[in-house]
Amino acid sequence: MCPLSGTIRRTVSRHVCRSAAGGGACPWACPRSLRVAGRVSGGGAGAGSAAMAAAELERLRMAGAGMAIAVLTSGGDAQGMNAAVRAVTRMGIYVGAKVFLIYEGYEGLVEGGDNIKQANWLSVSNIIQLGGTVIGSARCKAFTTRAGRLRAARNLVEHGITNLCVIGGDGSLTGADIFRSEWAGLLEELVREGQISEEVAKKNCRLNIVGLVGSIDNDFCGTDMTIGTDSALHRIMEVIDAITTTAQSHQRTFVLEVMGRHCGYLALVSGLASGADWLFIPESPPEDGWEDLMCERLGETRSRGSRLNIIIIAEGAIDRSGKPISSNYVKDLVVQRLGFDTRVTVLGHVQRGGTPSAFDRVLSSKMGMEAVMALLEATPDTPACVVSLSGNQSVRLPLMECVQVTKDVQKAMDEKRFEEAIQLRGRSFENNWNIYKLLAHQKPAQEKSPFSMAILNVGAPAAGMNAAVRSAVRIGICQGHTIYVVSDGFEGLAKGQVREVGWHDVAGWLGRGGSMLGTKRTLPKTCMEKIVENVRKFNIQGLLVIGGFEAYEGVLQLVEARGQYEELCIVMCVIPATISNNVPGTDFSLGSDTAVNAAMESCDRIKQSASGTKRRVFIVETMGGYCGYLSTVTGIAVGADAAYVYEDPFTIHDLKANVEHLTDKMKTDIQRGLVLRNEKCHEHYTTEFLYNLYSSEGKGIFDCRINVLGHLQQGGAPTPFDRNYGTKLGVKAVLWMSEKLQQVYSKGRVFANSGDTACVIGLRKKVVAFSPVTELKKVTDFEHRLPQEQWWLNLRLVLEEPTVAQVMGGSCGLAFQNTQCSFCVEFGNLWEGVVRQSPLNLVSLRGGEAASIMGRLGNVESAQ
Repeated sequence: MCPLSGTIRRTVSRHVCRSAAGGGACPWACPRSLRVAGRVSGGGAGAGSAAMAAAELERLRMAGAGMAIAVLTSGGDAQGMNAAVRAVTRMGIYVGAKVFLIYEGYEGLVEGGDNIKQANWLSVSNIIQLGGTVIGSARCKAFTTRAGRLRAARNLVEHGITNLCVIGGDGSLTGADIFRSEWAGLLEELVREGQISEEVAKKNCRLNIVGLVGSIDNDFCGTDMTIGTDSALHRIMEVIDAITTTAQSHQRTFVLEVMGRHCGYLALVSGLASGADWLFIPESPPEDGWEDLMCERLGETRSRGSRLNIIIIAEGAIDRSGKPISSNYVKDLVVQRLGFDTRVTVLGHVQRGGTPSAFDRVLSSKMGMEAVMALLEATPDTPACVVSLSGNQSVRLPLMECVQVTKDVQKAMDEKRFEEAIQLRGRSFENNWNIYKLLAHQKPAQEKSPFSMAILNVGAPAAGMNAAVRSAVRIGICQGHTIYVVSDGFEGLAKGQVREVGWHDVAGWLGRGGSMLGTKRTLPKTCMEKIVENVRKFNIQGLLVIGGFEAYEGVLQLVEARGQYEELCIVMCVIPATISNNVPGTDFSLGSDTAVNAAMESCDRIKQSASGTKRRVFIVETMGGYCGYLSTVTGIAVGADAAYVYEDPFTIHDLKANVEHLTDKMKTDIQRGLVLRNEKCHEHYTTEFLYNLYSSEGKGIFDCRINVLGHLQQGGAPTPFDRNYGTKLGVKAVLWMSEKLQQVYSKGRVFANSGDTACVIGLRKKVVAFSPVTELKKVTDFEHRLPQEQWWLNLRLVLEEPTVAQVMGGSCGLAFQNTQCSFCVEFGNLWEGVVRQSPLNLVSLRGGEAASIMGRLGNVESAQ
């Protein structure tokens, strides 16, 4: 429910600040974004009260009043920078601060003038999907000198800016910290030279700095991912997928050189996600004699039936003596020793280009909001911080400590302490490297183990399933196990559709979408005796089930049947793979990242259509069952006006408020609307209902169209994340199963009847964890096929536009600081007199108070 009456909302949002350049109507909807807790099993909202939301809103407003925040992008551009600029700008306006955009990076900061412009809400509209940086980036020699920084300080002081958000690499962030440390001295010098008064210097006595790491290299220590890295991996994998087809046709070897300077992250992850035959990264140079080993490996791959070889080399690759290894040297080596038709492809700056991935858009939005909060909470004793990603949480870390660790990596490499360099890169980098070595450098075991495992897919197809099957098969063969694959899920297991597979049988599966094994939703309880019969027939001692909620529920049924069927006392593991991301025991399911990107790309096209048509609203239905993950994350990634999900209950009043918001939005320069709806978000408010409501209420103002995305969300090639994630989960699942089999193996037989021998493997925050299905049962809503707690509900604060803050920021977007706008002055006075007395007044305005405010604002607007 909107804290003010609908009448007041319409009056306020219609106001146009005619005296403000580029002024426009101010859209408004209710602040439901502050309600982030999710529905629990059995129904009922776990959301906070409206009063709590209002109090939190007021706290933010009070913290930002009178502040001025500037944001700039510096260094090499990276996809996702625009999303970060957008988030900082809008969150800054949300808290009542002035926000300035600094164009052309530090060069614009030094030059000043038109390079520093105050932003409003519309300044950053429709940029979230754009690559690069719309405010420009430039390397600036002048800023490296004290004279240049003195000019920069003067320009900031002129605008009253004492809070700076820098989006760039370690060099840009280091420069910002130097600027901060010199700030007091720079102001003293400006006072001595008579450029500013002592009063102005005292008013702007400290500079707060926050950094966001924007770099495709992912070379900054302290964060799991930097802005732009995931998008760069998308570009690399698109090239590899395209090259693979021509290499397959002509039996060629391709040497691909990727960017990254002295960091091998892009090369490592793309090598893991493509199944490259050989990989060169600067953190782990090959041992002496690598030329012989590489040629032997390439020859073995061809002898096993492969028609191509892929070699990936990081641009900073070196050998053990520190000598650079060039892509042309590797090519000549392969041609001379093996005679293979070999080509070199240098990817270059194509890796920086293109639209940002969904991950980068969401990451940048979260980091941008956190950056503003860091500036709000900064004190004179607070060191400059950098906003980093830890698992799925945004965290703040001391900037210079992270910079120092980043420098320590390079120092370790220079001193040839390569193992330490890999460790300093972080646990994720080290884990990726170890798994790559397991898959690329090991061969099928010479001796067979006594164990056999079966792998099957259950539920709907999801991208990444085949990557998990491939890695599980190969690591199982390396362990000496007999590996079976089952067609068509539990139904296929009941029918005996089981076959043994070898190493080469899964070649080429890594980049394939869908399910190569075939998958069905049938649960074991419908054919339990047949399943038991085939488990006994094929002597299956380990069962790896890759799939969605049906996979989890199916394994739970098998575990509960152990008391009746001793044959089911085997080791079982579930790899969650579903676009819905609704399996308990994991934060992310295989396929959900690909599905979000597919939905995002469709919505980008839909927004483009709406922009061209003008005055059109699209209602887009996503899949996911009762789980609103797809709608929420896609909504954030495309800047949707609303995303309705089951976990965040909504009423007809919320729908009406959004219609009014869209009606007012059509009076601005942004004459389009995008509303997402999860397929089962409400029993009665169907997609057709929303279409009829919006069409009727918006008649004469905007028209409405429906798009049901449907099964296109399941299709397409897996994203780099899903390929990498599937590969890692497949390896870890089989290694865990092998360990459990050893523990429960006695006297020639496997007997596993404890709860910890049947688990779901998943990523929980930063750790890959194994959760017993019997324990997960306690925290599962089986009626709606949902976990009772879902971390992503907190993302909805990013999704819902804080449009109350737009009003708090003024219809002209100038944070009620525009003294030439009588509306801004009048509403500012009302805010001071009515709301600041008590935050609860924000939700208690009614009756005569509401009528009085409405009348006063209406009179002001009429006078203008």
